[in-house]
Amino acid sequence: MLRHRLMPVLGVTAALTLAACGDDNNTGSADSGSGSSESSLSGKLAGAGSSAQEAAQGAWIAGFQSANSGATISYDPVGSGGGREQFVAGGVDFAGSDAALKEDELAGAEKRCGGAENLIELPAYVSPIAVIYNLEGVDGLQLDPATIAGIFLGKIKKWNDPAIAATNEGVTLPDTDIVPVHRSDDSGTTENFTDYLHVAAKDVWTAEPDGEWPTKSGEAADGTSGVVAAVKNGAGTIGYADASQAGELGKAKVKVGDAYVEPTADAAAKILEESKRTEGAASHVWTYTLNRTPDAADTYPVVLTSYLIGCTKYDDAAKAELVKGYFNHVVSADGQSKAAETAGSAPLTDTLRGQIQPSVDAIGSAS
Repeated sequence: MLRHRLMPVLGVTAALTLAACGDDNNTGSADSGSGSSESSLSGKLAGAGSSAQEAAQGAWIAGFQSANSGATISYDPVGSGGGREQFVAGGVDFAGSDAALKEDELAGAEKRCGGAENLIELPAYVSPIAVIYNLEGVDGLQLDPATIAGIFLGKIKKWNDPAIAATNEGVTLPDTDIVPVHRSDDSGTTENFTDYLHVAAKDVWTAEPDGEWPTKSGEAADGTSGVVAAVKNGAGTIGYADASQAGELGKAKVKVGDAYVEPTADAAAKILEESKRTEGAASHVWTYTLNRTPDAADTYPVVLTSYLIGCTKYDDAAKAELVKGYFNHVVSADGQSKAAETAGSAPLTDTLRGQIQPSVDAIGSAS
């Protein structure tokens, strides 16, 4: 059972390491990497996790290293579950995850950080999860939650099924087999997608939200890029992926109230306005229970809130300062803007950034 319900692609199996740039002879104060050209922080950081964060991490790393020429940040997009596992085990300095730490991971994460009060989970951005499809002759598709659930359960097997036709009046749907594609790895995108189905189509999708795909239906592919490739290279295929990585594939509009909403960053960003911070969370844990059934026609409910996970306490004070600087850059207005440009994500609001800033400032205070 979940503690709470959620938020240019490189190879998903390789660590993403961007070379530092700038003049190594420059000096300056401990800059967050939010635009300064001075070199101030140095050292190496290793992160791992969400493949949906991959493009954003690339932008953040490039911006941070350009301002801190002595710093080298690597990020391995192994999937949210793998990133959380590596963080708890102490294998990486920080993790990226499209789902918050689960109940059975919390104890290990708190131990690794030296106590619950030292654990950090911060929203990095909000992004729509697109229901992507590849169906010849069909350029636009509208789906309601129950139909999406039926498709991914394998109960709706043909593209011209009456349930699909009912929400696509005037569209010629072929008598083609539907091939649903899901993630094979432990994925925060999957956890958010199944959370949406569990809430919005609870009469059809009865399985609990989970980062591991809960049924035997459909085909499996590794990582975000694997799902996108499987849908692109197939026929009659349908899957789910971070909208920024969907490329030229079709992206279905999802029914919200009486309207059908596209998976845009602006529509996804409105979810946090209607969602609540997790009750009982520690002071530096900023995770959210997302509203999957909004009424507003400009709100897209199939979203993920992508988190950064770290500690306020590290064995090495210099490491703590580097994590603090990097996290500062990620949540800064500049970092959020770069992620939006690169990954199509919705920037955090000024209000939310102000709320989480004290948690970033706390990094190093317990070292």
